[in-house]
Amino acid sequence: MDPQLPAVLAAVLLPFVAAAAMPLIYRFVGDAAGYVGAGAAAIAFALVASQHGRQGSVAVSWVPSRDISLGFYVDGWALLFALLASGIGVLIFTYAGRYMHGKPNLGRFYMALSAFLGSILGVAFASDLVALFLFWELTSVCSFVLIGYHTDDETSLYSARMAMLVTVGGGLCLLAGLLVLSVASGPALGGRTFNLAVMLAEREAMRAELTEAGLFVPAMVLFAVAAGAKSAQVPFHFWLPNAMVAPTPVSAFLHSATMVKVGVYVLGRTRPLFIGEEWTLLLAAVGLLTMTVGAVLAVVATDIKELLAYSTASHLGLMVAGFGFSTHYGAEAGAFHLLNHALFKAALFLVAGVVAHEAGTRRLDELGGLRSELPVTAAIAVVTGLSMAGVPPFNGFYSKEILFEAAWETAVAAGGLAWLYPAIAVFASVFTVLYSLRFLSIFFGDRPETAAVAHRPSVLLVAPPAVLAVAAAVVSVAPGTALDFIVNDAASATTLEPVDIHAGIPTSLSGPVLMSVLALAVGGGAYPFSERIRAAIARVESGATLLEPAALYADLLEGLDTASSRLDAVVHNGLLRTYVTWALATACGLTLFGYWTAAVQPSLPGPRAPAALLLVLAVAVVAALAVTIAPSHVAGVLTLGILGFMVAVFYVLASGPDLALTQLVVETLLLLVFLLVIEELPAFYSELRASVAVRDIALSVLVGVTAFVSVLIASPDPALTETSRYYVDNAVPEGGGSNVVNVILTDFRAFDTLGESAVVLLAALSVLVLLEMRDRGETQ
Repeated sequence: MDPQLPAVLAAVLLPFVAAAAMPLIYRFVGDAAGYVGAGAAAIAFALVASQHGRQGSVAVSWVPSRDISLGFYVDGWALLFALLASGIGVLIFTYAGRYMHGKPNLGRFYMALSAFLGSILGVAFASDLVALFLFWELTSVCSFVLIGYHTDDETSLYSARMAMLVTVGGGLCLLAGLLVLSVASGPALGGRTFNLAVMLAEREAMRAELTEAGLFVPAMVLFAVAAGAKSAQVPFHFWLPNAMVAPTPVSAFLHSATMVKVGVYVLGRTRPLFIGEEWTLLLAAVGLLTMTVGAVLAVVATDIKELLAYSTASHLGLMVAGFGFSTHYGAEAGAFHLLNHALFKAALFLVAGVVAHEAGTRRLDELGGLRSELPVTAAIAVVTGLSMAGVPPFNGFYSKEILFEAAWETAVAAGGLAWLYPAIAVFASVFTVLYSLRFLSIFFGDRPETAAVAHRPSVLLVAPPAVLAVAAAVVSVAPGTALDFIVNDAASATTLEPVDIHAGIPTSLSGPVLMSVLALAVGGGAYPFSERIRAAIARVESGATLLEPAALYADLLEGLDTASSRLDAVVHNGLLRTYVTWALATACGLTLFGYWTAAVQPSLPGPRAPAALLLVLAVAVVAALAVTIAPSHVAGVLTLGILGFMVAVFYVLASGPDLALTQLVVETLLLLVFLLVIEELPAFYSELRASVAVRDIALSVLVGVTAFVSVLIASPDPALTETSRYYVDNAVPEGGGSNVVNVILTDFRAFDTLGESAVVLLAALSVLVLLEMRDRGETQ
């Protein structure tokens, strides 16, 4: 059944409409604006849910000449992601309505949060590559605003900039990857397109063209880097814990349930194009490495949100690894864990917010024994925390078990070093159990003597995580229902083949079951020794400071700041000669580089010029050389005038009387201006340094070469080009003139005005130079 365009379009655009209206809404309803946002998210959720069971493409034409449209593709994978985003969005807006009560700048906060929801829905449904990229970048912009919510806090601003630089850098890789696909679609599909749905439908032709052009691996790597930056994969994982300075609703919505999963979503969407040995080697390795690094760092975290942030990176690694395995179990693990992780991790972040709000701290060593004061919150934490640990029968266990199945099956099929896949998965899962139990210790551990009394939270703070915990419990009790309802369809969309997997408590021993038992047993048995384990990890971490991505990022920023300061001192030294040098050299360099990259061939000189024309040009050349050796200002100005008048005579001989008249008027005016101000020029110039003279000579040669090459390139071929023929046959008669130059100057005033503006700018700079030199000689 085909999707309905009005419903999909309304679901995507409604949050943007709410974002545009949010400042006005906040002016009238104040803090209740969060509940208005929840209503908009609920409508979007209903619209998305109405498309369940539908599949196909719908589009609104955007740039028809480039085959660009606002296209949407609806299938199980898009619906799963969109349902999670909009459904959890309802709960986040409701939670924020109470959590953010009385905070400043809430109009801006809810506006960014609403726009973010629309951006996520746009990514979920986008089938056009251009639209996908725009929505992808909008998520980064909204994230930047939300992470930097505390504008008076330098740490908040630093973290926002860090997230922006990393994710936008990944976005540039995505843009390059999308362009590669678009270029390959031309020969592969018989015509260039930006429609990803069409590319997926013809994936074999696309793969063959990418391979033949040598672009398969580069395109795959570009998508992997883009997804890794967005989804906090090693070595880009460092930005996610720093983003925890954002308010808790932001952390729960952006950095656990939605934005960080955008990279995983795009990997699932493009998986059919790239799946193969290279894909498995790259993504399975990166995913399992991130799963391990994130889990280890979560064990030594000192802040509950920091712990959850590193654990999010770890679970994202699990999803990436799942989609990396070519077996259908891998696709199922990635899709199922995307659902399970969104449910339990969003709830855990909201629980962390309740604890921080009511206990007044987020430090793990200052928390413990909160179950008596926060019993409902503790119950939510138990369900979701054990799900995070992968303890049966909670929902996180089922998707992790399917990942173990994928890793085991891949190792059995490939053998050799492929057995590292299940080994690393088990090793990472041991630390997953450790940090999950550590999180639960804030409710069931010993209460520190210095701990403050936690207050009973508001119902509006507890209800959203409770709903998520109930949803996680339902999936835990009936995992098959979740698989049949949406997950199998989502996994099928990432393989373009039917996937039908059933989940349940294992009843017999197998390799994957043994992996689960080993991870739970070792993790649970190691918990009493967690202090020693954390100390050992801390020692290793302190000894590898230079290898930490966050430290490398800080060093890179410091190096860029130092380099920019030094460059600024060289470029902006207060001398007009320096500014002119940089401007002209840059313009000439870019021009010549453009000619070189475009492989432009200059035209050879035409038939021999008349003797009179050659004589005029010879006089002009002599005058130009004479200007450089003129003994006085007056001689130099007069010699320069000779050069200008020779150019005017050249125009006359070349049948351009209008240009000649313009040249004569301008040259006469300039000559008069020079003679009027010549008395104000300094009588003596200081000795010119050799380095300055060499620089000026080199610049003059560069400008001359650029002008010479440009003239050769612009010179028409003896046989008129198509453009020239058009002007001669159409522009001149329709313009009512007899000279093509006159018609162009008259009918294309934009180009003429641009030239006039350049002349005015140069004249203004010349006058400014003269004014600056009235009372001193220029030494540089």
